Amino acid sequence: MPNTHPTLTRRQALASLALASVAVRSLAAPAAAMQSWPLKTAERTGIHDVAPASDAGVWFTAQRSGHLGWFDPASGRAELVALGAGSSPHGVIPGPDKAAWITDGGQNAIVRVDWPSREVRRFPLPAGSRNANLNTAAFDGDGVLWFTGQGGVVGRLDPKSGEVRVKDAPRGRGPYGICATPSGDVWWCSLAGSFIARIDRRSGESAIVEPPTRDQGARRIWSDSQGRLWVSEWNSGQLSMHDPKANRWRAWKLPGDNPRAYAVHVDAKDQVWVSDFGGNSVLRFDPQHEKFESFAFPREAASVRQIHSRPGEVWLPESGTEHLSVIRTG
Repeated sequence: MPNTHPTLTRRQALASLALASVAVRSLAAPAAAMQSWPLKTAERTGIHDVAPASDAGVWFTAQRSGHLGWFDPASGRAELVALGAGSSPHGVIPGPDKAAWITDGGQNAIVRVDWPSREVRRFPLPAGSRNANLNTAAFDGDGVLWFTGQGGVVGRLDPKSGEVRVKDAPRGRGPYGICATPSGDVWWCSLAGSFIARIDRRSGESAIVEPPTRDQGARRIWSDSQGRLWVSEWNSGQLSMHDPKANRWRAWKLPGDNPRAYAVHVDAKDQVWVSDFGGNSVLRFDPQHEKFESFAFPREAASVRQIHSRPGEVWLPESGTEHLSVIRTG
């Protein structure tokens, strides 16, 4: 019998081919998966923050033992570099010089570990400075290192001269997370003060920007490629975003009964990652679709305090379990 609907048949055939193409692409797309390693060290490190090293390894701060750690994902081997008497490092970031830069609360100093020589150099805070309880650091667009101290200070270190300056933070105690935007500006957040602030890089003064949620406990902050600022809110259990250009805020409650947002990080694809102490998980947030995807830890109380990435890999230090984990995103 002749086909009396040739146009409809062609459309159906094209639709079937399109669906098949989507199915093939979906099957071919690699799913994000987590891999974990226990830290095989002679002593408990108290792993805190993590950052991709300038080689194929990963750096981590060993807050309890006073070391910079280096982990080799290929072999599972960990190495510890002693930072000095009384060391208690908190944050670590890679510098433009390919060295590891560390905020060391125990020594009240910024510490640079050259790589791969492992040479350690300390930059103490100015004489007479109180204990700053140093937290995190970020390089601005001119290569100057800015850092926070939860004791109530914000400071800067010029790597060229070695000069360190500190200023009292507005409203005292609380400076915690810090980040640089693609334009080179520097922003930080106050855990105790529940606000974010932009640093005037010339004067070192900070201008406060108030979030819409009161007493939310802004813990960490990270910029995306558009200069929008993502904030993990410890007290409210929210992930929030401030767009300085539009002077606009948005906020999303993390899923679960009692979320506690600690670390936040934006990867190279502008996907936002946040760790949730309440749910013992790390979440990926897609800003375009405004949806969370959860990755649960198989160990109790993983307590991820920092998240960092390089293309295709999101690294997670489990301070509660002495493990390092990576989510491979393809």
